[in-house]
Amino acid sequence: MLQISQRIRSLAQSQTLAMSQRSAELKAKGVDVINLSVGEPDFHTPEHIKEAAKRAIDDNFSFYSPVPGFMSLRKAIAADLLANNGVEYAPEQIVVSGGAKQALCNVILTCINPGDEVIIPTPAWVSYVEMVKLAEGITVPVPAAIEQDFKITPEQLRAAITPRTRMVLLCSPSNPTGSVYTHTELQGLVDVLKDYPDILILSDEIYQHINYTGSYTSMGSFPEIADRTVIINGVSKAYAMTGWRIGFMAGPLEIAKACSKLQGQYTSGASSIAQKAAEAAYTGPQECVEEMRKAFQRRRDLVVSLANEIPGLKVNVPQGAFYLFPEVSSFFGKRYGDRVINDASDLAMYLLDVAHVATVDGAAFCLPGYIRLSYATSDDNIRCAMDRIARALAQLQ
Repeated sequence: MLQISQRIRSLAQSQTLAMSQRSAELKAKGVDVINLSVGEPDFHTPEHIKEAAKRAIDDNFSFYSPVPGFMSLRKAIAADLLANNGVEYAPEQIVVSGGAKQALCNVILTCINPGDEVIIPTPAWVSYVEMVKLAEGITVPVPAAIEQDFKITPEQLRAAITPRTRMVLLCSPSNPTGSVYTHTELQGLVDVLKDYPDILILSDEIYQHINYTGSYTSMGSFPEIADRTVIINGVSKAYAMTGWRIGFMAGPLEIAKACSKLQGQYTSGASSIAQKAAEAAYTGPQECVEEMRKAFQRRRDLVVSLANEIPGLKVNVPQGAFYLFPEVSSFFGKRYGDRVINDASDLAMYLLDVAHVATVDGAAFCLPGYIRLSYATSDDNIRCAMDRIARALAQLQ
């Protein structure tokens, strides 16, 4: 019998990708499914970025790229971080990867040893826990439910720290909740972390520009912890470039060198064409970013308004990203014919099968009792999907 390693057998399948695949399978059978499970902007990549990629092809950028990325792109990223985040990194402290997901995994694999603890506020993106598993680390979840807007407190953080804590992984704006930590809230966490100089802070800031608060604070901007903070970001969300697969880490030089060393052994440099497109994204006109942000904010207002009209759904008002994370436990124990809704997984499958709307079970994000809806789709799709959801939930007895 062929052997699959324990390392891989221990990993969970991505539930967001699994639900998206199931949705696609139903669509292929002719079922009119509205997919609210995928975390992907529905906009097309802006024209000036596409033109830069075409020029790169014509200019023969068809050879291997440097492992940490083209110097011109890393300089553009450094300039962007300084202008928008108030943080200063040399290009040598930046490593470009095949998406922010690879950048995250690079940092975790280079910094976590077997048995090291990684504190992760939950709910959290599905892949964080699995990446820690790959590194043979131990995830320490710190739960924050809807009552506290899905944001942990300094007291919760301090209580979770042990002598084995090596890393704190924070995501703001958050996937799956859309919650955004204010400067004051982050300062409270920093006031705890400054007492533990051996803890690395890994800050996933991929949704930075999809933000409805009017301001943004990067974890790297706090001088107390700046020398041990790693920022993760990329072009996927802000510039509608998910398929281009360009993300980066920016952090201490020692960690950047380690990430480059790792990446050099299993993927080498990211796509040369995509890198030139990303360079145009950072250095070109930024009006497109604001236009998409405004559209997402309008959709946020729409989906929250419609969700509030559905009896039994408990929702907050997300301040960033493009997700709604309603609490759905009021439907547990209810029936539709012979079908019983025991948990959020049952509810998500019910909504897919009966309402033909794809969502994701909150347990995939380490917080059972919730579902995640992505409103990265058209206003008409949102209205139709929420109407279907309302009708389906009203049928539960």
